[in-house]
Formats: sequence, C-alpha cells, structure tokens
Amino acid sequence: MSYKWITYALENGVARIALNDPQTMNAANPDMGYELVDAFDRAADEARAVLLTGEGKAFCSGGNLAAAVEILDDPKRDFGEQLEVSLNAVLVAIKRIDMPVVTAIRGAAAGYGAGLAAAGDIIVMGESAFFYLAFRHVGLVPDGGATYLLSKAVGRVRAMELMLLGEKLPAAKALDWGLATRVVPDAELDDAAMALAQELASGPRSLGMMKRMAWDALDNGYETALDIERRSQREAGRSDDFIEGVKAFGEKRKPRFKGR
Repeated sequence: MSYKWITYALENGVARIALNDPQTMNAANPDMGYELVDAFDRAADEARAVLLTGEGKAFCSGGNLAAAVEILDDPKRDFGEQLEVSLNAVLVAIKRIDMPVVTAIRGAAAGYGAGLAAAGDIIVMGESAFFYLAFRHVGLVPDGGATYLLSKAVGRVRAMELMLLGEKLPAAKALDWGLATRVVPDAELDDAAMALAQELASGPRSLGMMKRMAWDALDNGYETALDIERRSQREAGRSDDFIEGVKAFGEKRKPRFKGR
C-alpha cells in the first residue's frame, strides 16, 4: 500500500509511523485509519518496536469535523461509522502487535487523538503537549478508546473530569496522573522517543510477552493473571534470548538479544 496520510520508516529495528496531515493537525479520517492498520501489519513483520507520532505541530487533533458539515442535514447521519470502518481497528492493531509501541506527543492529542496517544505502551510528551477530550464542546461522546484507556490509567473520577468538563490536561499533570511515561523538552521529543524505541527494539523477545500480559491484566482477575504469567514464563524460557541472557549474566556482559 502507498501512503498519503502517514509516513513509514524503518530505523535500527524501529518502525517510525507518523500521522502526516499537518494542515489539519493530523485530523483522523477513515483512509488514514486504513493506512495505519497496514503500517502496523508491516511493522509486525519487519520491526521489533514501533514509534507512533505526528508530523507538524500536533500529534492528532481528533476526527475531521470538516467532513461532518456535509452530513448535518441527514437525519440518519452516523458520525460513528468512521470508527467502525477503520479507526477502531487502529487501536486494536496497537494492542495486538507483539512488540512495544511508543507514542510521542507534541502539541494536541485531542479527541480521537487522545485515545490514540494513550494506547501507547510508553507515552512520551513534549513539555507543551496536552490531552484534550473536547467532545462535550461539539456535542459528541469520547471515542478512540478513551473511556476505557483513561479510566484504567487515571481512575474513573479523573477520567470523568477530563470527559465531562472538556479541559486540557497539560503534559506535567498527565505525568503526575500516570497518563504519561516521560515529559521532555519539546525540542528533544523526537530524539528521546526514538532512543526509547531503539532501546526496546534491542530488548529480548519477552518484551512482547510483557506487553500482552499487561493488557490482559486490565480485564482479568488475579488468578487468571497468575496462570498467564506461568504460561508466558514457559514461552519466554524457551526463547533464544533467554539463553543469551543467562550466558551474558554469567559472563558479566551486556546481552545481545535478537528478538527470538
């Protein structure tokens, strides 16, 4: 697939995927969704970590409301259709890809973009970046998985504050609330996020298992989590990276993992 709405590049085991419609601050649309899903499928075959970001001044400004003007006179209009068609599939792809995903946020992560940013396994924000669930200001409800991801990350009460009041959540506060992994100076965002992604890409096969286990733990009970840990430990222990890790430990050197 050729890409119009995103860019894709592979560097040292990291697939850098960037939303690429700066004129709309990377507003999401169905075609962008198709391209993102294709890019994550591609990354699954050729990368060991993913860096998801946005070109220009913003990460993602949300759904493209300009397109909504054309359907306002239709009493059967369905603004949620674009979610079913492709945009929800992007979020599922991020969760299911068997490797860590770093989201690098500059400027606005608004509307659908807030959920997309929060779907990352590692979330890096520039100092001027912010989450913005602006849905109430246009009479819509949160999408992009935000109702689930934010409630899990910051708790129901804080999630309600973000959704019901529709106020911006600046990077420093997002870090304090546990919605960001790190906050860095704006000028350092790209390099800092890529360095983290490359560190993950050089890690063992078990990182993908850790990701899967953490996602599963959001919805499973304690005993189910124990069972998943047991089965995943067997899988990890049979990997080549485990053999390398033990040898490196005994030889007092840094391991050279291959991701298998």
